[in-house]
Amino acid sequence: MGIFGFFSGEKKETLDRGLSKARESVFSRITHVIAGRSRVDDAVLDDLEEVLIMSDVGVETTLKIIKRIEKRVAADKYVTTNELTGLLREEIAALLTENNSRDAGDFAVPADCAGPYVIMVVGVNGVGKTTTIGKLAHQFKKNGLNVCLGAADTFRAAAVEQLVAWGDRVGVPVVRQKMGADPASVAFDTLNSAKAGRADVVIIDTAGRLHNKVNLMNELTKIKNVMKKVLPDAPQEILLVLDGSTGQNAFEQARQFTAATEVNALAVTKLDGTAKGGVVIGISDQFHIPVKYIGLGEGVEDLQVFRRAEFVNSLFGE
Repeated sequence: MGIFGFFSGEKKETLDRGLSKARESVFSRITHVIAGRSRVDDAVLDDLEEVLIMSDVGVETTLKIIKRIEKRVAADKYVTTNELTGLLREEIAALLTENNSRDAGDFAVPADCAGPYVIMVVGVNGVGKTTTIGKLAHQFKKNGLNVCLGAADTFRAAAVEQLVAWGDRVGVPVVRQKMGADPASVAFDTLNSAKAGRADVVIIDTAGRLHNKVNLMNELTKIKNVMKKVLPDAPQEILLVLDGSTGQNAFEQARQFTAATEVNALAVTKLDGTAKGGVVIGISDQFHIPVKYIGLGEGVEDLQVFRRAEFVNSLFGE
């Protein structure tokens, strides 16, 4: 099936609804760019560049997209403004494909995973990290997987309580210790409990404080090393959660965390309340780390697997 393949109606409706503010913002700006113009020329491309930057795609990624469209226009000799959004969809989807943004499976674990699939979740406080963990647990469980959570953000009572509340809500166990306990010790206990309970998926919450890069790196490295004593391959996934509504600030958070640990997957949350949906494109491109999940609302079902073609279609219109 091609790049613009099957996507269920219910999921598409959720995606379209979640990206409505971003889509309306992009559409109104593109409409202004092409008003009264019949063909894509240098002036249109200059204005389009401004539209993409204002949509928080980011300067570097925007320049790549404009360069790709320039090549298409030059090759085709004559491109009308009516074709512009189609060109945008195709070139952005292609760019995401080239930059390692493959579509993930529907809340599944790799078939070759011998033991529990361990996800260590990182990100600053307030980005929706614990909520994302709860929604992930729900989706994995709905797919028939046995899930266990670990409350390793032991510095904030609210973080532990929130994770326990999510565990109760979606019906999965949460391993916790007392406030101020060693986060690595919680991770160690969680993995042992998961092995004993034959869990398929383990999700470990971590502290969201950006003390400084050295402390952050040391703390996350310690958690990883302790987990490897229980499961040598753990964690198979280090998932960085970013708040899409913060725009360019999300780029800075990504820089901090990718410098501190080996992030290999991204989740971008709170896209339903912002016009900054372009940040997903820029972050995926700049960091060459696949966006795996996107958050599109408060509901437990409003976390979706990121599918690049459908996302670009929804953001720029079918």
